[in-house]
Amino acid sequence: RPPRRVAAERLLAMAAAQLKPCLVRRRDGQEQYGLAASCLRELRDKACGMLAIDKTGEPITLVLAEDGTIVDDEDYFLCLPPNTKFVALAKNEKWSSKSLDSGTARHSEASDEVDCGAEKWKQLARQLKDDLSNIILMSEEDLQVLIDVPYSDLAEELAQSQPKIQVLQDTLQQVLDRREEERQSRQLLELYLKALKNEDSILSKVAESETVPRKEMDEVDTSASHAGTSARIALSDQILAALKEKPAPELCLDSQDLELVLKEDTQALASALRCDKQKAEALQQACDQELSKRLQQVQTLHSLRSTSKGKKTLPWEDWPSSKRKK
Repeated sequence: RPPRRVAAERLLAMAAAQLKPCLVRRRDGQEQYGLAASCLRELRDKACGMLAIDKTGEPITLVLAEDGTIVDDEDYFLCLPPNTKFVALAKNEKWSSKSLDSGTARHSEASDEVDCGAEKWKQLARQLKDDLSNIILMSEEDLQVLIDVPYSDLAEELAQSQPKIQVLQDTLQQVLDRREEERQSRQLLELYLKALKNEDSILSKVAESETVPRKEMDEVDTSASHAGTSARIALSDQILAALKEKPAPELCLDSQDLELVLKEDTQALASALRCDKQKAEALQQACDQELSKRLQQVQTLHSLRSTSKGKKTLPWEDWPSSKRKK
């Protein structure tokens, strides 16, 4: 090839290497576009053309989509990682929490609508109206929602007197406190077992003179990694977050979520949680025990309720009354 053509191709390759891929969209838009720019000014110009923003007036402002940080410094732009998400703000536009991208924004807006419309607690109240034993099957978040509802509103929804509603909310608080105590107890037990395991590990390292060959370890790790990458997970992000972050996640999830965890493949669950298969099996066993305990409690309540005669209203008197904890 001619020397000039080779030099031109090298210059184009160097310029392409300096380009940074970015994702941009409008403040209220859901569609995002991929752009490549070597500097912040070039990204602004390309964003105006791609998003059909008039740049004859005041120049647009680029902010980070995740938290609204204004990006107005060339050096800071160069430090950002590739495929950083930007929101282009035209004149008189401001970033808000609703500017979060795609699924996060839709999920946040849906949650706001549920909270503002007070639909969530009404739906939970209807579940209790159908069967009071549904308390056992609810998640901690659902229990807290019903506890925070004013007496008068919940009494009107369930067509009961306020004293009976107070008994109900005291019972909800007792269930919530009991789960918190169980979580703390399990957390202390896990810390104790972890300390014993670390101590045994140190003693075994001192006593053992031979270790597992590196080749065998690599083969095990490779097969496990291959199985984890090929498996797919069907759990929602909310369930996975609870399994990762909560010390006793089975107490936080409702019964339907517990069933989903039990149905999930153990290897796929371990890959999604980035843990070993033994820990994933332990999580599924804990979820199985918690679900079995809840179902057993529901069956017990149903059997006790069937022994009562001539009661067609909700068995509010069956629940013990106690002073509500603040």
